[in-house]
Parts: sequence; C-alpha cells; structure tokens
Amino acid sequence: MIDSQPQLDELCDRLASMSADAIACDTEFVRTQTYRPHLCVVQLCIDEVQSGIDLLAGLDTSRLIEQLMTGPQTKIFHAAKQDFEAFYCVYGRLPNRIFDTQIAAGLLGFQPQIGYASLVKELFGIDLPKDQTRTDWSKRPLTDAQIKYALDDVAHLNEVFAILGDRLEAAGRTEWVRQDCASLLDTSLYFIAADDAWRRLPGIPRLPVQIQARARSLAGWREDRAREFDRPRQWILSDKALLAIAYADPVAPGELRGLEDLSRSVIRKRGQELCALLQATNADLAAGRLELRQAPVPAPPDKKLVKHLSGIVRSTADELGMAPEILATRKDVAGILNGCDAVRALSGWRRGVIGEALLTAAS
Repeated sequence: MIDSQPQLDELCDRLASMSADAIACDTEFVRTQTYRPHLCVVQLCIDEVQSGIDLLAGLDTSRLIEQLMTGPQTKIFHAAKQDFEAFYCVYGRLPNRIFDTQIAAGLLGFQPQIGYASLVKELFGIDLPKDQTRTDWSKRPLTDAQIKYALDDVAHLNEVFAILGDRLEAAGRTEWVRQDCASLLDTSLYFIAADDAWRRLPGIPRLPVQIQARARSLAGWREDRAREFDRPRQWILSDKALLAIAYADPVAPGELRGLEDLSRSVIRKRGQELCALLQATNADLAAGRLELRQAPVPAPPDKKLVKHLSGIVRSTADELGMAPEILATRKDVAGILNGCDAVRALSGWRRGVIGEALLTAAS
C-alpha cells in the first residue's frame, strides 16, 4: 500500500512510461453516514503490478489524478458508476477512455450486473474472498486482509478486459459497449442541483400544484442541508416526512408535531425555517412566480400490447444471447406505449436493434 510521497511519485513515473495501453482501476470509499462518498483507497494494476494508494495518508495526488483523468490509456473498471461518483465528488472530474467490464459482460450474455468476483469465477475458475465487502476503509492502519482484498479487485481486470474485448469484437458489439460506457461520463449522474432535487421523489409532478410546489422547495432545502453538513438526505429529512410537510402546509412549528416520520429534533432545530420556506413558496406560487402544472396520471398500457412488446424483446435478446433487460426493461416498454421518447431502448445502438421494432409494434 502506497502511503508516502516518494512511493507515489515512483508510481506516477511508471504510469507515464507504461508499455500497456490499459490500466485496471478500482476505488474503496465509505458513505454510510455521509452525503458524499469519501475516497479512501485507489487501486491500480499497471503492467501486471497491483498498487494501492492510501488517499488518507496526506499525499499530493494531483499528478496521479491528472494521469487518470486525461491519460491516453483505457481505464478499466467493473461497475464504475459508484467509483465515478466518488471521483466526481472529490475531484470534480471523471476519467477519460473508460471500459466497464460489467457493462461488457452484460452485452455478451453474462448475468446482468454480474459482480466482479462472479465474473472472475466464470472466466478463470478463481474464487476471490468476500470477507472485506463491508469493511470500514477509513480506519487506519489497514489490515493485511483489507489490502489483499483491495488489490484482488484489480488483479484480474486486465485479463477480463482482454477476453471481453476480443469477444465483443467477434460479436460486432464493440460500438455497443463504447456507447454504454460513454453514458457513464454524464456528470448529471453524479451531481444534482438543489432546484432539481425533487426529481429523486417519484410522482411529484402528478401532485396538486400547491403540494407539488412545497415538495419541490423542501427537496431543494434538504439537498442543500445534506450537502452543507455532509449527511445522508434521509437523515436530514425522510421522504415520508417531506411529503407529509408538503401536504400539511404548517404555518407554525407546533403544527409539525405528529407528522409522519418527523423527529422532534428536526421540529425543534428547523421547524421555524421549514415553515418560513413553505410560506415563501406559497407566496411565490400565488404571485405567479412559479410555473407549475399537475401532470396527468398516465393510463396503464394495454396488457396485451405490453405482453406483445415484451415478447419481441425476449425473442430478440434470445437471438443475441443476452438477457432481455439489457435491451429494454418493462419500464421502457411502458414508456414507448405511453408515447415517451426518453427511454433507453430508443437511443444509441438499441434503437436499431430493438427500438424501431417496438415502435412499429406499438403503432
């Protein structure tokens, strides 16, 4: 485990002069009690040598991060989305030239969202230990078992990448994985503005306008406080409590008592602030400063059509040798039947493979 600056500088020199065109990457972080993931370790495999960098050792990692974000090598991850969220929260940047072996495996017929250990087992017959899955990576010193577990996470990634890459090329699916991996570089996946925080709560647009406006304001307030105090959103205000407040529309803290899932401490510390927020939102709505409307509840799609389109997805997936949900989910099918264009099955490579057929069948 690299925990000194000379060691890290040497690693960066190796990275700059490496002969291979791909780097296996992984991260370990903690987030159980925080809003942001707190990066603790970054693991790399460079020219078949595994290294772990202790990010809690007070090192200057600027050169390493620059190399990972802009270097010419392909950065190999497995199930990269959480790693990328951690990178983006800490550094405000994402690695370039990425390859996600979980995405690639799904396109080749492996179990959807297959875990790294399961994929290694299927490809190489190697059993990786899972005893450190829920370990606390923020505690120091790290144990030998933790270090071994962390390095194992990148020990086989280069081989997995090579095998899956060859299979994708043989199947004509290299562009498919490129597109799906590129979608992980959408920074909106990893940061949400307070004004958009209400989108995390399903059904908000279908609420009456007055309740909807208050729920949106409360969601934005919660997002700001969670970010400010670095605490999980649900610790600041649960979804149940948020909606209960939006419906109740209290004008004084005392009216918050008895609302579902709302603690006394929140009422005591934040009651006046919450009531003032609601009053300001109500005033904005009354003055016409908020342009909201209540969205209609979509009619349930015809069951026969859902069954028919789902059958098309299954038969196409069978022909391609992959799980149907890799092509289109039941939610995608329902969205197409409801006239929604913003479904994954209608974008990128999926549109030609399955999307157009579903649109034709739905018309």
